[in-house]
Amino acid sequence: MLDGAMALRRRLLDALYSEAMLLADEARGYFDDGVRDERAMLGPLERVVFSCESLKVTTRLMHVIAWLLTQRAIDSGEIAADAMRDPVRMLGDAMPTDPAVLDGMPVTARTLILASIDLHRRVELIDLAQDAPPAASPARAMLDQLTRRL
Repeated sequence: MLDGAMALRRRLLDALYSEAMLLADEARGYFDDGVRDERAMLGPLERVVFSCESLKVTTRLMHVIAWLLTQRAIDSGEIAADAMRDPVRMLGDAMPTDPAVLDGMPVTARTLILASIDLHRRVELIDLAQDAPPAASPARAMLDQLTRRL
């Protein structure tokens, strides 16, 4: 990878890592401590659903953080680049959240759930893009054509 592209990748991964860690801390604070009053107002079934959504948020964020740490290890040479496709090192799947469940969540919970879904989707797009063949450069295509003709 070119130095400029590597620097850009590094900044992107660092920004995503910071975002993931901040969101994880915010989610932990909310779901562990800050939600007692909101949870008390929910019925028994809603409390179970609330707890499940809390676990989904945590799982999404841990998958993202683990993937980002793997990318850092690959970039620093601690892990071989081809090991990235080892199922153990791939981005874990995120359990979906039912929109109807989301509508019934307290505002702060809904915000955290949506933020975790958004972050996981963005990282998933980056992960998928790594497998895509590089975009063809029009200049490279013209150069290749000229080379074949000469």
